Amino acid sequence: MNYLKIDKEDLCNGEGLRVVLWLSGCSHKCKGCQNPQTWDANSGILFDESAKKELFRELDKDYISGLTLTGGDPLFESNLDGMLDLVADVNKRYNTSSDEIRLSKPEKSIWLYTGYTLEDIAGGRAYDKNGAFFMFEDDRKRYQIISSCDVLIDGRFIDTQRDMTLKWRGSKNQRVIDIQKSLQKGEVVLWED
Repeated sequence: MNYLKIDKEDLCNGEGLRVVLWLSGCSHKCKGCQNPQTWDANSGILFDESAKKELFRELDKDYISGLTLTGGDPLFESNLDGMLDLVADVNKRYNTSSDEIRLSKPEKSIWLYTGYTLEDIAGGRAYDKNGAFFMFEDDRKRYQIISSCDVLIDGRFIDTQRDMTLKWRGSKNQRVIDIQKSLQKGEVVLWED
């Protein structure tokens, strides 16, 4: 997993003052994308232990509200294993268990931007030759990752729906989803600030 930069005090990519990890790799390649330099998964720097230590050093600060994962696309196929490890580490260090739906407010929230919709991720299912249901491996990993987050901003950027007045998103089709409440209710619940 490669990244382009770590923003240490960001107010534009989620609620509160946040650390933002800009990841490399995106298959969506949306027309009008503000970050086309992030599309190439091989660009940037390897996200290694040194980068993780830098990220946690910033997240440890009391005035930081949480981590935002963006790019590129954190759910791009070459990012999935690294994202699984990272969100697990963040939750272990700052929040309640990521294995269950969090009912309390996390100490450090995790926001994730992706061009996939929640339905793309949760609906990535198939049936084997015996009719048994299963989830494709990449979609299973994507689902595990978003299940460990607090807010999901989903959907591709659509240039014809661009709206710069929207909070935390660039086009009208994108949603700001309270993922924990959505998992709890079994339906999409939009995040309210």
